[in-house]
Order: sequence, then C-alpha cells, then structure tokens
Amino acid sequence: MASITNSHFILLFLISSTFIVFTLALDFSNVAAEAPDGFLPLAKKHIVIRNTVENGEELNIHCKSSEDDLGHIHLKHGHTWDFRFHVNMSKSTKFRCHFWWYAGGTDYFNYWFDIFKVSRDDKPSGRYPVCKECIWELNQYGSEDIICRINRDGSYPWCFTMDDKP
Repeated sequence: MASITNSHFILLFLISSTFIVFTLALDFSNVAAEAPDGFLPLAKKHIVIRNTVENGEELNIHCKSSEDDLGHIHLKHGHTWDFRFHVNMSKSTKFRCHFWWYAGGTDYFNYWFDIFKVSRDDKPSGRYPVCKECIWELNQYGSEDIICRINRDGSYPWCFTMDDKP
C-alpha cells in the first residue's frame, strides 16, 4: 500500500489551488446561463404597462393571477408601471388586468385583458414572438380601444382588442 507523505499533500494543495485560481479567472459573462425563452418553466418575465390613453386621463389598473393579486394602481398619463414574475412549473401562468379611465361626464371606459398568458407570450412555436419583457400600451384604432405589445426593435406592434366584460 502506498503511503502519503507531506510532500504529496503539498503537491495536491498546489495543484488544487492553481485549478481554483484559473477557474475563477475565466470570464463566463458571455456564456448563456439560461435556456432560450419559452422552452422551460420558471422563465423570468417583466410586464410593463404605459398609460397612453388618448384623453390624457389617469389609468386605473388591477391585475391578478390565480396566485397573486397586485392590487389597484393609479397611473398618470405618460407614466409606466411594471411587475415581474416567473412562469409556473405547469406553464399555466396568466395575469388578467382590469383597466378603467375617465371618459368625460360620468362615464368611464372599462376593459379587461390577459396581459400575460403562456399560449400567446411564452410559446416558441406560437403565432407571436416570446417576450421576456412584455411592453404594453393602450391605443385607439378608429373608435375601438385596443392594447398593443410594443417591440423594442421598432417593428410593428402586436395589437389586440380588449374585453368589455370580466
């Protein structure tokens, strides 16, 4: 049986120390640490909502999922509000928001919209691109109020009609 001497311990210590130093010196900043968006559950998501209602009124927002209620938000015209979350393990995460704003007189505009749903916003093979940061703006198209997902690359936004019932 071979015996281990002090010189063996010193040599082992030098080799392991050198390995640790070289490992720590490597630059891993350009290595992809995550799978491409939409492939795995628990993906990080960032929702941004901009108040762009045409009459310049304050936008009221109430968003919730089956797990989280984000409360009531009052968003001044031109301002943004955002929240972050992770897609759940079963990839069934959905946030539904209620939007309302003053229309003049005693009238209010009331709309509901799924601000995030996996089948639209996190499905690589879906009709719309996967979004890690989903930026939304309320707009008008003729007499219809719509909500659009804005693309950072400047391409045309993806626009959807909102529901007038919960």
